[in-house]
This record gives sequence, C-alpha cells and structure tokens, in this order.
Amino acid sequence: MINDQQLLRYSRQIMLPELDVAGQERLLRAKVLIVGLGGLGCPAALYLAAAGVGELLLADGEQVELSNLQRQIAHTQSRIGSTKVESAMASAAALNPDCKLRGIPRRLEQEELTKLAKEADLVVDASDNMVTRLAVNRACIEAGVALVSGAAIRSEGQIAVFHSAGGSACYRCLYPAAQGDEDLSCSESGVLAPVVGVIGSLQALEAVKLLAGFGEPLLDSLLLIDGRSMQVRRLQLKRREDCPDCGAIGP
Repeated sequence: MINDQQLLRYSRQIMLPELDVAGQERLLRAKVLIVGLGGLGCPAALYLAAAGVGELLLADGEQVELSNLQRQIAHTQSRIGSTKVESAMASAAALNPDCKLRGIPRRLEQEELTKLAKEADLVVDASDNMVTRLAVNRACIEAGVALVSGAAIRSEGQIAVFHSAGGSACYRCLYPAAQGDEDLSCSESGVLAPVVGVIGSLQALEAVKLLAGFGEPLLDSLLLIDGRSMQVRRLQLKRREDCPDCGAIGP
C-alpha cells in the first residue's frame, strides 16, 4: 500500500487519471535494469528514481572523467575518478532515498546481462556501442522483457521500444546486418549536451508508460529527433521473420 509520504511525493503523477494510485503502485513494485550511466543513462536513472520506480539496477564499467561532465548530469566534479555506478547511485539516492539501488560496476557479458534482464521488469539500454546494444537485445529476448533503446550523436538522437515476447520487432530487426564495429562515438564525432538529456528523459518516459500502464508506448516505432533543425520523425518498424535474434521465437 502506498503511504502518506509517497502520496505527497508522487501527487503530481497520481493526479493523472490514466496513472492514478494504481499506476504509482505498479511503479513502486517495479525493477528496472539500466545499462550505461553516461549521457543517456544519467537522466534516465534520475527520472526513474524520482518517478518512484521501486528498484534500479545500475550497470556501467567506467569511471567519471572530466569530459563526461558536459552532458552526464548525475556525475559531478568532485566524483571524477569514482565509478559511474557509485556516482549515479549517490545522485539517485539524494533525489529519492526510498528507491532501492543496486550497482554493477563492470561491463556486462552476455550471460550476466541475460540473468539481470530476467530479474527486471524492463531494461533501459543507454549504452554507447553496438556490441553492447546487440547483447542487451538478445538478453531481453531471452528474458521476455521490454527494451527501451536510445542513442545520440552530434545533434541527433533516436529512441524505440522493443518487446519481442509481445510480438513486436527487436533491435536487430532494425539493424539486421549490424556486427558491432560500425559505431560512431561521441569522442570522435561530438555530441550536443541537451540532446542526450532529451533522449534519456524520453527513455525514462517510455519506461514509466510501460511499467504503469500509461499512454501508448513506442512499440514498433522509431522516433528520430534532429536537435539542429528540431525536426521530429516517427518511423514504423516491422518484425523481420528472418531476424537472427528474434526470428526463431515466433509471432
């Protein structure tokens, strides 16, 4: 049961008729795995903690560097040299001490990714490389959980929701030929700070919608945002019967 302090803390969400107390209680019971605590994972983690998700599993194998602080808003100058997991956990706990936090300060291999995905109700992929994205996709397919995927480079970003167990396309349906060596990196191409904030916040929004049963998630859709021109496009995705990742599990 939701208590009086929680009613006050989450009152602005509870006021939404589609969410109400029942939706907030679903959030409080939920567990979310966030892979990557950089430009996307920082706002996603903070907003999910603030919104009342009951438990966050935060995974990242890197340490905070000075060049991160331009866009990775959960980290601070004083935490340079700390693990991103420790830094993000401290920021999330300061925002909402009721949110249970579990840190995984290492790069996750396929077996551990799948195990953690099976523990979670939903996975947020905020990683910055194709190898990890493909591994997260496979883990979510095997675990049967929804995946909220985001990416950003330069002044552009994209977000999509995949849930193969529910019959939707998977990440590999979008990039069937991806092998993991075709990444564009922020260190080489640059990225505009607010762009990752926008995409990470939208990932948190999609996660809240899925967990609380609110609104219409971006299933079978890819949202593309160009921050330079403020053009937004929404493309329909279709599940591929010959997809190497989800094609074998049936409709």
